[in-house]
Amino acid sequence: MNAAIQIAGLNKTFPCCKALDDVSLTIGHGEMVALIGASGSGKSTLLRHVSGFVAADSGEVAVLNRVVQVNGRISRNIRSLRADVGFVFQQFNLVNRLSVMTNVLIGLLYRTSRFRALLMRFSMAERQQALQALASVGIEQFAWQRAATLSGGQQQRAALARCIVQEAKLVLADEPIASLDPESARKVMELLAQMNRERSCTVVVSLHQVEFAIKYCPRTVAMHRGKVVYDGPSSALTPQLLGELYGTDIDELFDMLLESPAVKLPPSRKPSPSLATQAV
Repeated sequence: MNAAIQIAGLNKTFPCCKALDDVSLTIGHGEMVALIGASGSGKSTLLRHVSGFVAADSGEVAVLNRVVQVNGRISRNIRSLRADVGFVFQQFNLVNRLSVMTNVLIGLLYRTSRFRALLMRFSMAERQQALQALASVGIEQFAWQRAATLSGGQQQRAALARCIVQEAKLVLADEPIASLDPESARKVMELLAQMNRERSCTVVVSLHQVEFAIKYCPRTVAMHRGKVVYDGPSSALTPQLLGELYGTDIDELFDMLLESPAVKLPPSRKPSPSLATQAV
């Protein structure tokens, strides 16, 4: 299969726990996929393995038809591969003392020579490209302010502008709305959906908030204790199905789903065996 992400038999154990337990997953080009689960379920760990930030104990990861890692060895060509992979962090990962413009231009560093990257030299055309990216996320007026002066939602939009400048073919967003107020969270999710729709980039976004998965992502992958326990339509994520998948660990996801006014849930129904894998 010509996939954006191909994961086979991925395992990772930390001293405290087994973070990934024989994870296999395929995500096609152009998909927008939610990765859900309570804290400690393995969502962030999985995304960091996909990007090559962390080496697994065993298993394989390929991105955009290129090997990221095999059995704990990260590819020597990981730098060139990362030029096509944008990573959006929960805590924005901006350099506070630099301008918003410079933070966005950092998205070009994987595509420039090491000499230019070291000196942070950018052409006028590149600066114009960055300004257009900031305009596309609605914060061009803050281009020359220090990143530290922006609100959390504005900083996250700057991080998305960096992915646009980078021309990322795959965007991995690790709980990008966890620290934001509801309105800022909505704007960030809409921008991710817009990038997926208009730029044909694959988006994988990890979320605690099930209602955002249902609203913005056609497909959801649910993780529990390092395993994939569901991979199917987001529209099927009823409280009943989540209860079956997560059991006594449902509180963190279940409460958000019931209390959310943002989405109208589909009628309760018995989940199809073809949609849910067996929980461990």
